This record gives sequence, structure tokens and C-alpha cells, in this order.
Amino acid sequence: MPKDNSFSWILRNVLGPATLNRLWGDGLSRAQDDPVALSRLLLTTRGEVSGLAIADRVLTLIEGLDDDGFAALCIALRDQFEVDTDAIIAAASAVKAKAPAALKTLQDAAEPPRQELFRRLNAAPRGTARLVEFRRRLLLTLRKDPSLAPIDTDMRHLLRSWFNRGFLVPARIDWQTPAAVLEKIIAYEAVHAIDTWDDLRQRVASPDRRCFAFFHPALPDEPLIFVEVALTKGLASAIHDILDMPRPVLPPEEADSAIFYSISNCQAGLAGVSFGAFLIKQVAGDLKSELPGLRMFSTLSPVPGLHRWTEAQGLKPETLAKDANALLGAAADYLLTAKDTAGRPLDPVARFHLGNGAELHRLNAGADLSPKGLAQSHGLMVNYLYDLDKVETRHEAFAASGEIAAARAVRSRLTTKGATTA
Repeated sequence: MPKDNSFSWILRNVLGPATLNRLWGDGLSRAQDDPVALSRLLLTTRGEVSGLAIADRVLTLIEGLDDDGFAALCIALRDQFEVDTDAIIAAASAVKAKAPAALKTLQDAAEPPRQELFRRLNAAPRGTARLVEFRRRLLLTLRKDPSLAPIDTDMRHLLRSWFNRGFLVPARIDWQTPAAVLEKIIAYEAVHAIDTWDDLRQRVASPDRRCFAFFHPALPDEPLIFVEVALTKGLASAIHDILDMPRPVLPPEEADSAIFYSISNCQAGLAGVSFGAFLIKQVAGDLKSELPGLRMFSTLSPVPGLHRWTEAQGLKPETLAKDANALLGAAADYLLTAKDTAGRPLDPVARFHLGNGAELHRLNAGADLSPKGLAQSHGLMVNYLYDLDKVETRHEAFAASGEIAAARAVRSRLTTKGATTA
């Protein structure tokens, strides 16, 4: 080992002083602390060892930036690592002239250099996990400066490739799962808080409960998403029937329904990289193989935007609290007719499940009377039914025209016209 094992020593001995002097002159000591300068060097480096060292250094410097420094870095990534429009125009002209290899040149010119930068950073030790954390910070910074959106577009493009279904590893979470992972299940639970280890044990160790997660080889101890399942007789209509302790335990072989009652995404840096549809279909198939008596696969889902929407419509909370029919009518209107600016269901949970091919099957008043349940949806919850023989057809119809699959009982609650249903 050299006595001087600093980053300067690594660069001088791997790249050589002549190369460094050509790149930086006498500014090595300054440049080695500049993540932008190092990023430029990383894009020109061909050696594997030097590339890994530089990538690690860049990520380490980024991790040490405060919020203002991080925002300044993002501005540099936006402005200094963007495509060369003149090169694109020239390459496009060559394609039009049918010049040899012109299409490849155009493809290369159309990709922002920062995409290749992120690929090289990904090769650093724990590079994937560190880039996921980078994107978490980027999304927070993006709220203050929307002009940074091109960086997120590039990152999302790459993360969707790195985290595609082929790389995801399904695993059942049970009481034998390592404690470090179980602690993260407690921390990441986003729908119904897990307050104690006894609470967790009921959810993962009880014979009529299941928990499944997706992992990625680059983040082996970090769940990406997990789903909690209750095995029941009949369709569950209230969350307290699932979560209350103590309760009767149903032998799994007597269950006819699998209720997905909580789905939690764990990594904020992977927002917009969807795993939920894959996980639900994987779990449904696995449970069907394990327990052939299961006939229904359904969620018991919150309606996070309902309270806010009813207030915007001038509906009084006390009226909905006293009149279940009024609440059910408002919920049907909201879920079937309220749209976002892209014409999709306004409610994010509805958008997710309907987009995955589920049916809006049943509305349940008084299903979640916790403070959170009352605050977000007046205590109402929804069963989205996954009919395994119809999910693909319903998914295609929703994707093509926004067609919503909804049960007759839900449609009958509509008080407004214009809902798109099937």
C-alpha cells in the first residue's frame, strides 16, 4: 500500500501526471473537490480502475453537499451536460442524406451526456443505492426549481431499465426474515402504521396473514415495495376486522379470499418506477398455487383524496358523517368522474388499481374510523377486485380509452352523469 493513498495519489498513479496536467494544469488539489470537474473527467476516462475511483469520489462529494450546493450541482448537470443541438442537427442532416452510420451518430448525439455520467456513477461501490438517494434529493429540489426536470427525465429513464421486472426478486417476509429487513418493514409501512413488534408479528407470522416484497440485487437488504395480505372468508369490508388484536385466526385452507390491505413503496428515489402491478399479480399467482380454494383477490384500499374533493364540492363533513348514502354517492362520483389534468382518475390509489386492470367493486362506509381514515376519506374504503381472468383486458381498456371497470352496485350510487365505466 502506498503511504499516500489519497484520491490525488490514485489519480496520479492510474492516469499519470501528464494526463492530469493536460486536463487540469496545476489545479488538481482544487479539482479533486469539484464534483462537476470530476464528472467531466469521468466521461473521458477509459480505464476501469480510474473510472471506479472517480465515480466513487463524485458520489462522495455529492453526498456531502448541503441543499444549496446540491441545487447548484443540479443546475450544472442541466446546463453543462445537455445535448449539443448543433450536433443533432448535423447528424439529422446526415441521416436524411443516407450517410453510412449516420443513424448511430444521431442516436448518440440525441442522448444527453449526463445519462452516460449516471451509468458510470452506477459502477461505483453501492452506486445504484447512492443514485437512488441522489434522485430522492433531486425530487425535493425539483419542487423548488421545475427547470431541473430534464435531469429527472434522464434518471427515470435509466432507473426504469435498472429496476425492470427481470431484475426484481420476490420474497416472502415472515418471522424468520432478518431483523434488519423487518425493521425496515415497520419503518416503511405507509398505509396502516405498525406500532409494535407484536403488531408486526401478527401481520407476518399469523397463519392467515402474508407479507411479500420485491428486492433488487443491487439493494439486497432494502425492500423496494411490499404488500400485506389477509386470508379471509368473504370480502373484508373494514380494516379493524383485519388489524384488531386479539382476533380469531382462520386456517388458511378455509379461506376463499385474499385481501391486499396495504401496499407500501419503500424508496422515495424510485417514485414513478412502478413495481406494484407486478407484485400484486405475482402474489396472486403464488397464493392461488399454494391455496387452490382462494376465489377472490381484492384490495381493501384507502381513498386519500376523497375528503379534500368533497370539501371542494361544498359537501359538509357532518352531512356525510350522518348520511351513509350521501357518502357513498359522493365516493362514487369522485372515483368515477373526477379526473386529473391528463384525464385519469383523480384519486391516486384508484388510478393505480384501475390501471392495473382491477374492478372498482365495492364502497365501504365506516371501514376506517381511525383519525387518518376520517381525515382522508370520511372513514370510507374501497374493494378493488382483481379477477385474474379479466385483468389484462381491463388494463388494456383503461390504457386505451380510460374505461373504468366498475360493479353495478357502485355505478348505481352515481349522483352525477358522465362517468366512464365498464
